[in-house]
Amino acid sequence: MSKRFGTIGIYFVIYTLIISIFYIHAYFYEKELNRKNVTLKFIRIPVIICLEIIGYTLLAIYLRIAFNRIHIIDTDESQLFIKEFIMGSIWRSLYFIGFSTGYVYILKSFEDRKKVEALERQSLVTQIEKQTLENDLVHSQNNYLRSQINPHFLFNTLNFIYNDARKKAPMAADAIMNLAEMMRYALKRPEASEMVSLNEEIEQIEHLINLHKLRTANTINLQLDVIGDMFGLRFPPLILLTLVENIFKHGNVTHSSQTALIRISYERNTLNITTINMINEIRGAERESHNVGIDNINKRLKNFYGDNYIFKFFKDPLNRFITEIDVKVPNPMSTLIN
Repeated sequence: MSKRFGTIGIYFVIYTLIISIFYIHAYFYEKELNRKNVTLKFIRIPVIICLEIIGYTLLAIYLRIAFNRIHIIDTDESQLFIKEFIMGSIWRSLYFIGFSTGYVYILKSFEDRKKVEALERQSLVTQIEKQTLENDLVHSQNNYLRSQINPHFLFNTLNFIYNDARKKAPMAADAIMNLAEMMRYALKRPEASEMVSLNEEIEQIEHLINLHKLRTANTINLQLDVIGDMFGLRFPPLILLTLVENIFKHGNVTHSSQTALIRISYERNTLNITTINMINEIRGAERESHNVGIDNINKRLKNFYGDNYIFKFFKDPLNRFITEIDVKVPNPMSTLIN
């Protein structure tokens, strides 16, 4: 612009200051952009820019005086305070503050793009997991009710057998009725993304326990405790049934002194489901199947509740297998009453 070249010392001073103002401004500007208080942000940014310009100009004057006195550059000191030099320093600082601001926004755009790509990947993973859970639910329901004959024909036949057997064989009639209720519930086939009434799930557990009691002539040692008002509560389907089926599959429910326990409690908007049973060592070969059921429960809970649940399972020193589920479940009925 001045149509003349300066000495090496002058360029050293100028570019040292330019590099400094560039990165100093980038550092402070990025910090201010990340500040949550918008009002404070728009007050501080102009103040910081003014301080940077003043600091740059004063430092340029000081360095040129210092370099002049040690003869790195040769300039009349009286020329350092003229309007042309000061305005040139202000212009140069503003020019590279502008570049620095653009540099910050470019970096920020790259970071935002990475975040968007990460969210898109996470969304894809979530969709895949959801599809997997839906497939798992269909598989579970198919295992739970393999026969796909006409439901009306099935229930009419079961009702006929029940009415015919209740006088001659009341235990068999009870078994037929429990089985009919469980099959009727399974035929509802809720979607994987839907929740069901917790009371209905508990009823299915009671039917399942009654069937096992009838099958074993009431020799099983199992206790079901339901604590709190479950009316209106909804919960992912088949999780409770899977836990109870695991007790009968892999647990020792005929132990004389160690009672198998299924405890469902709802207190202070927290649902707790606990199962405790002695481990049946004879069925050790089925342990892999047990883990598949546990993993499926964990996946389904995560799909419905994200990270807002606790699921623990472990073996204690008494050779008991224990599972615990804790999840916040606000009761919609209490909200309506309030």
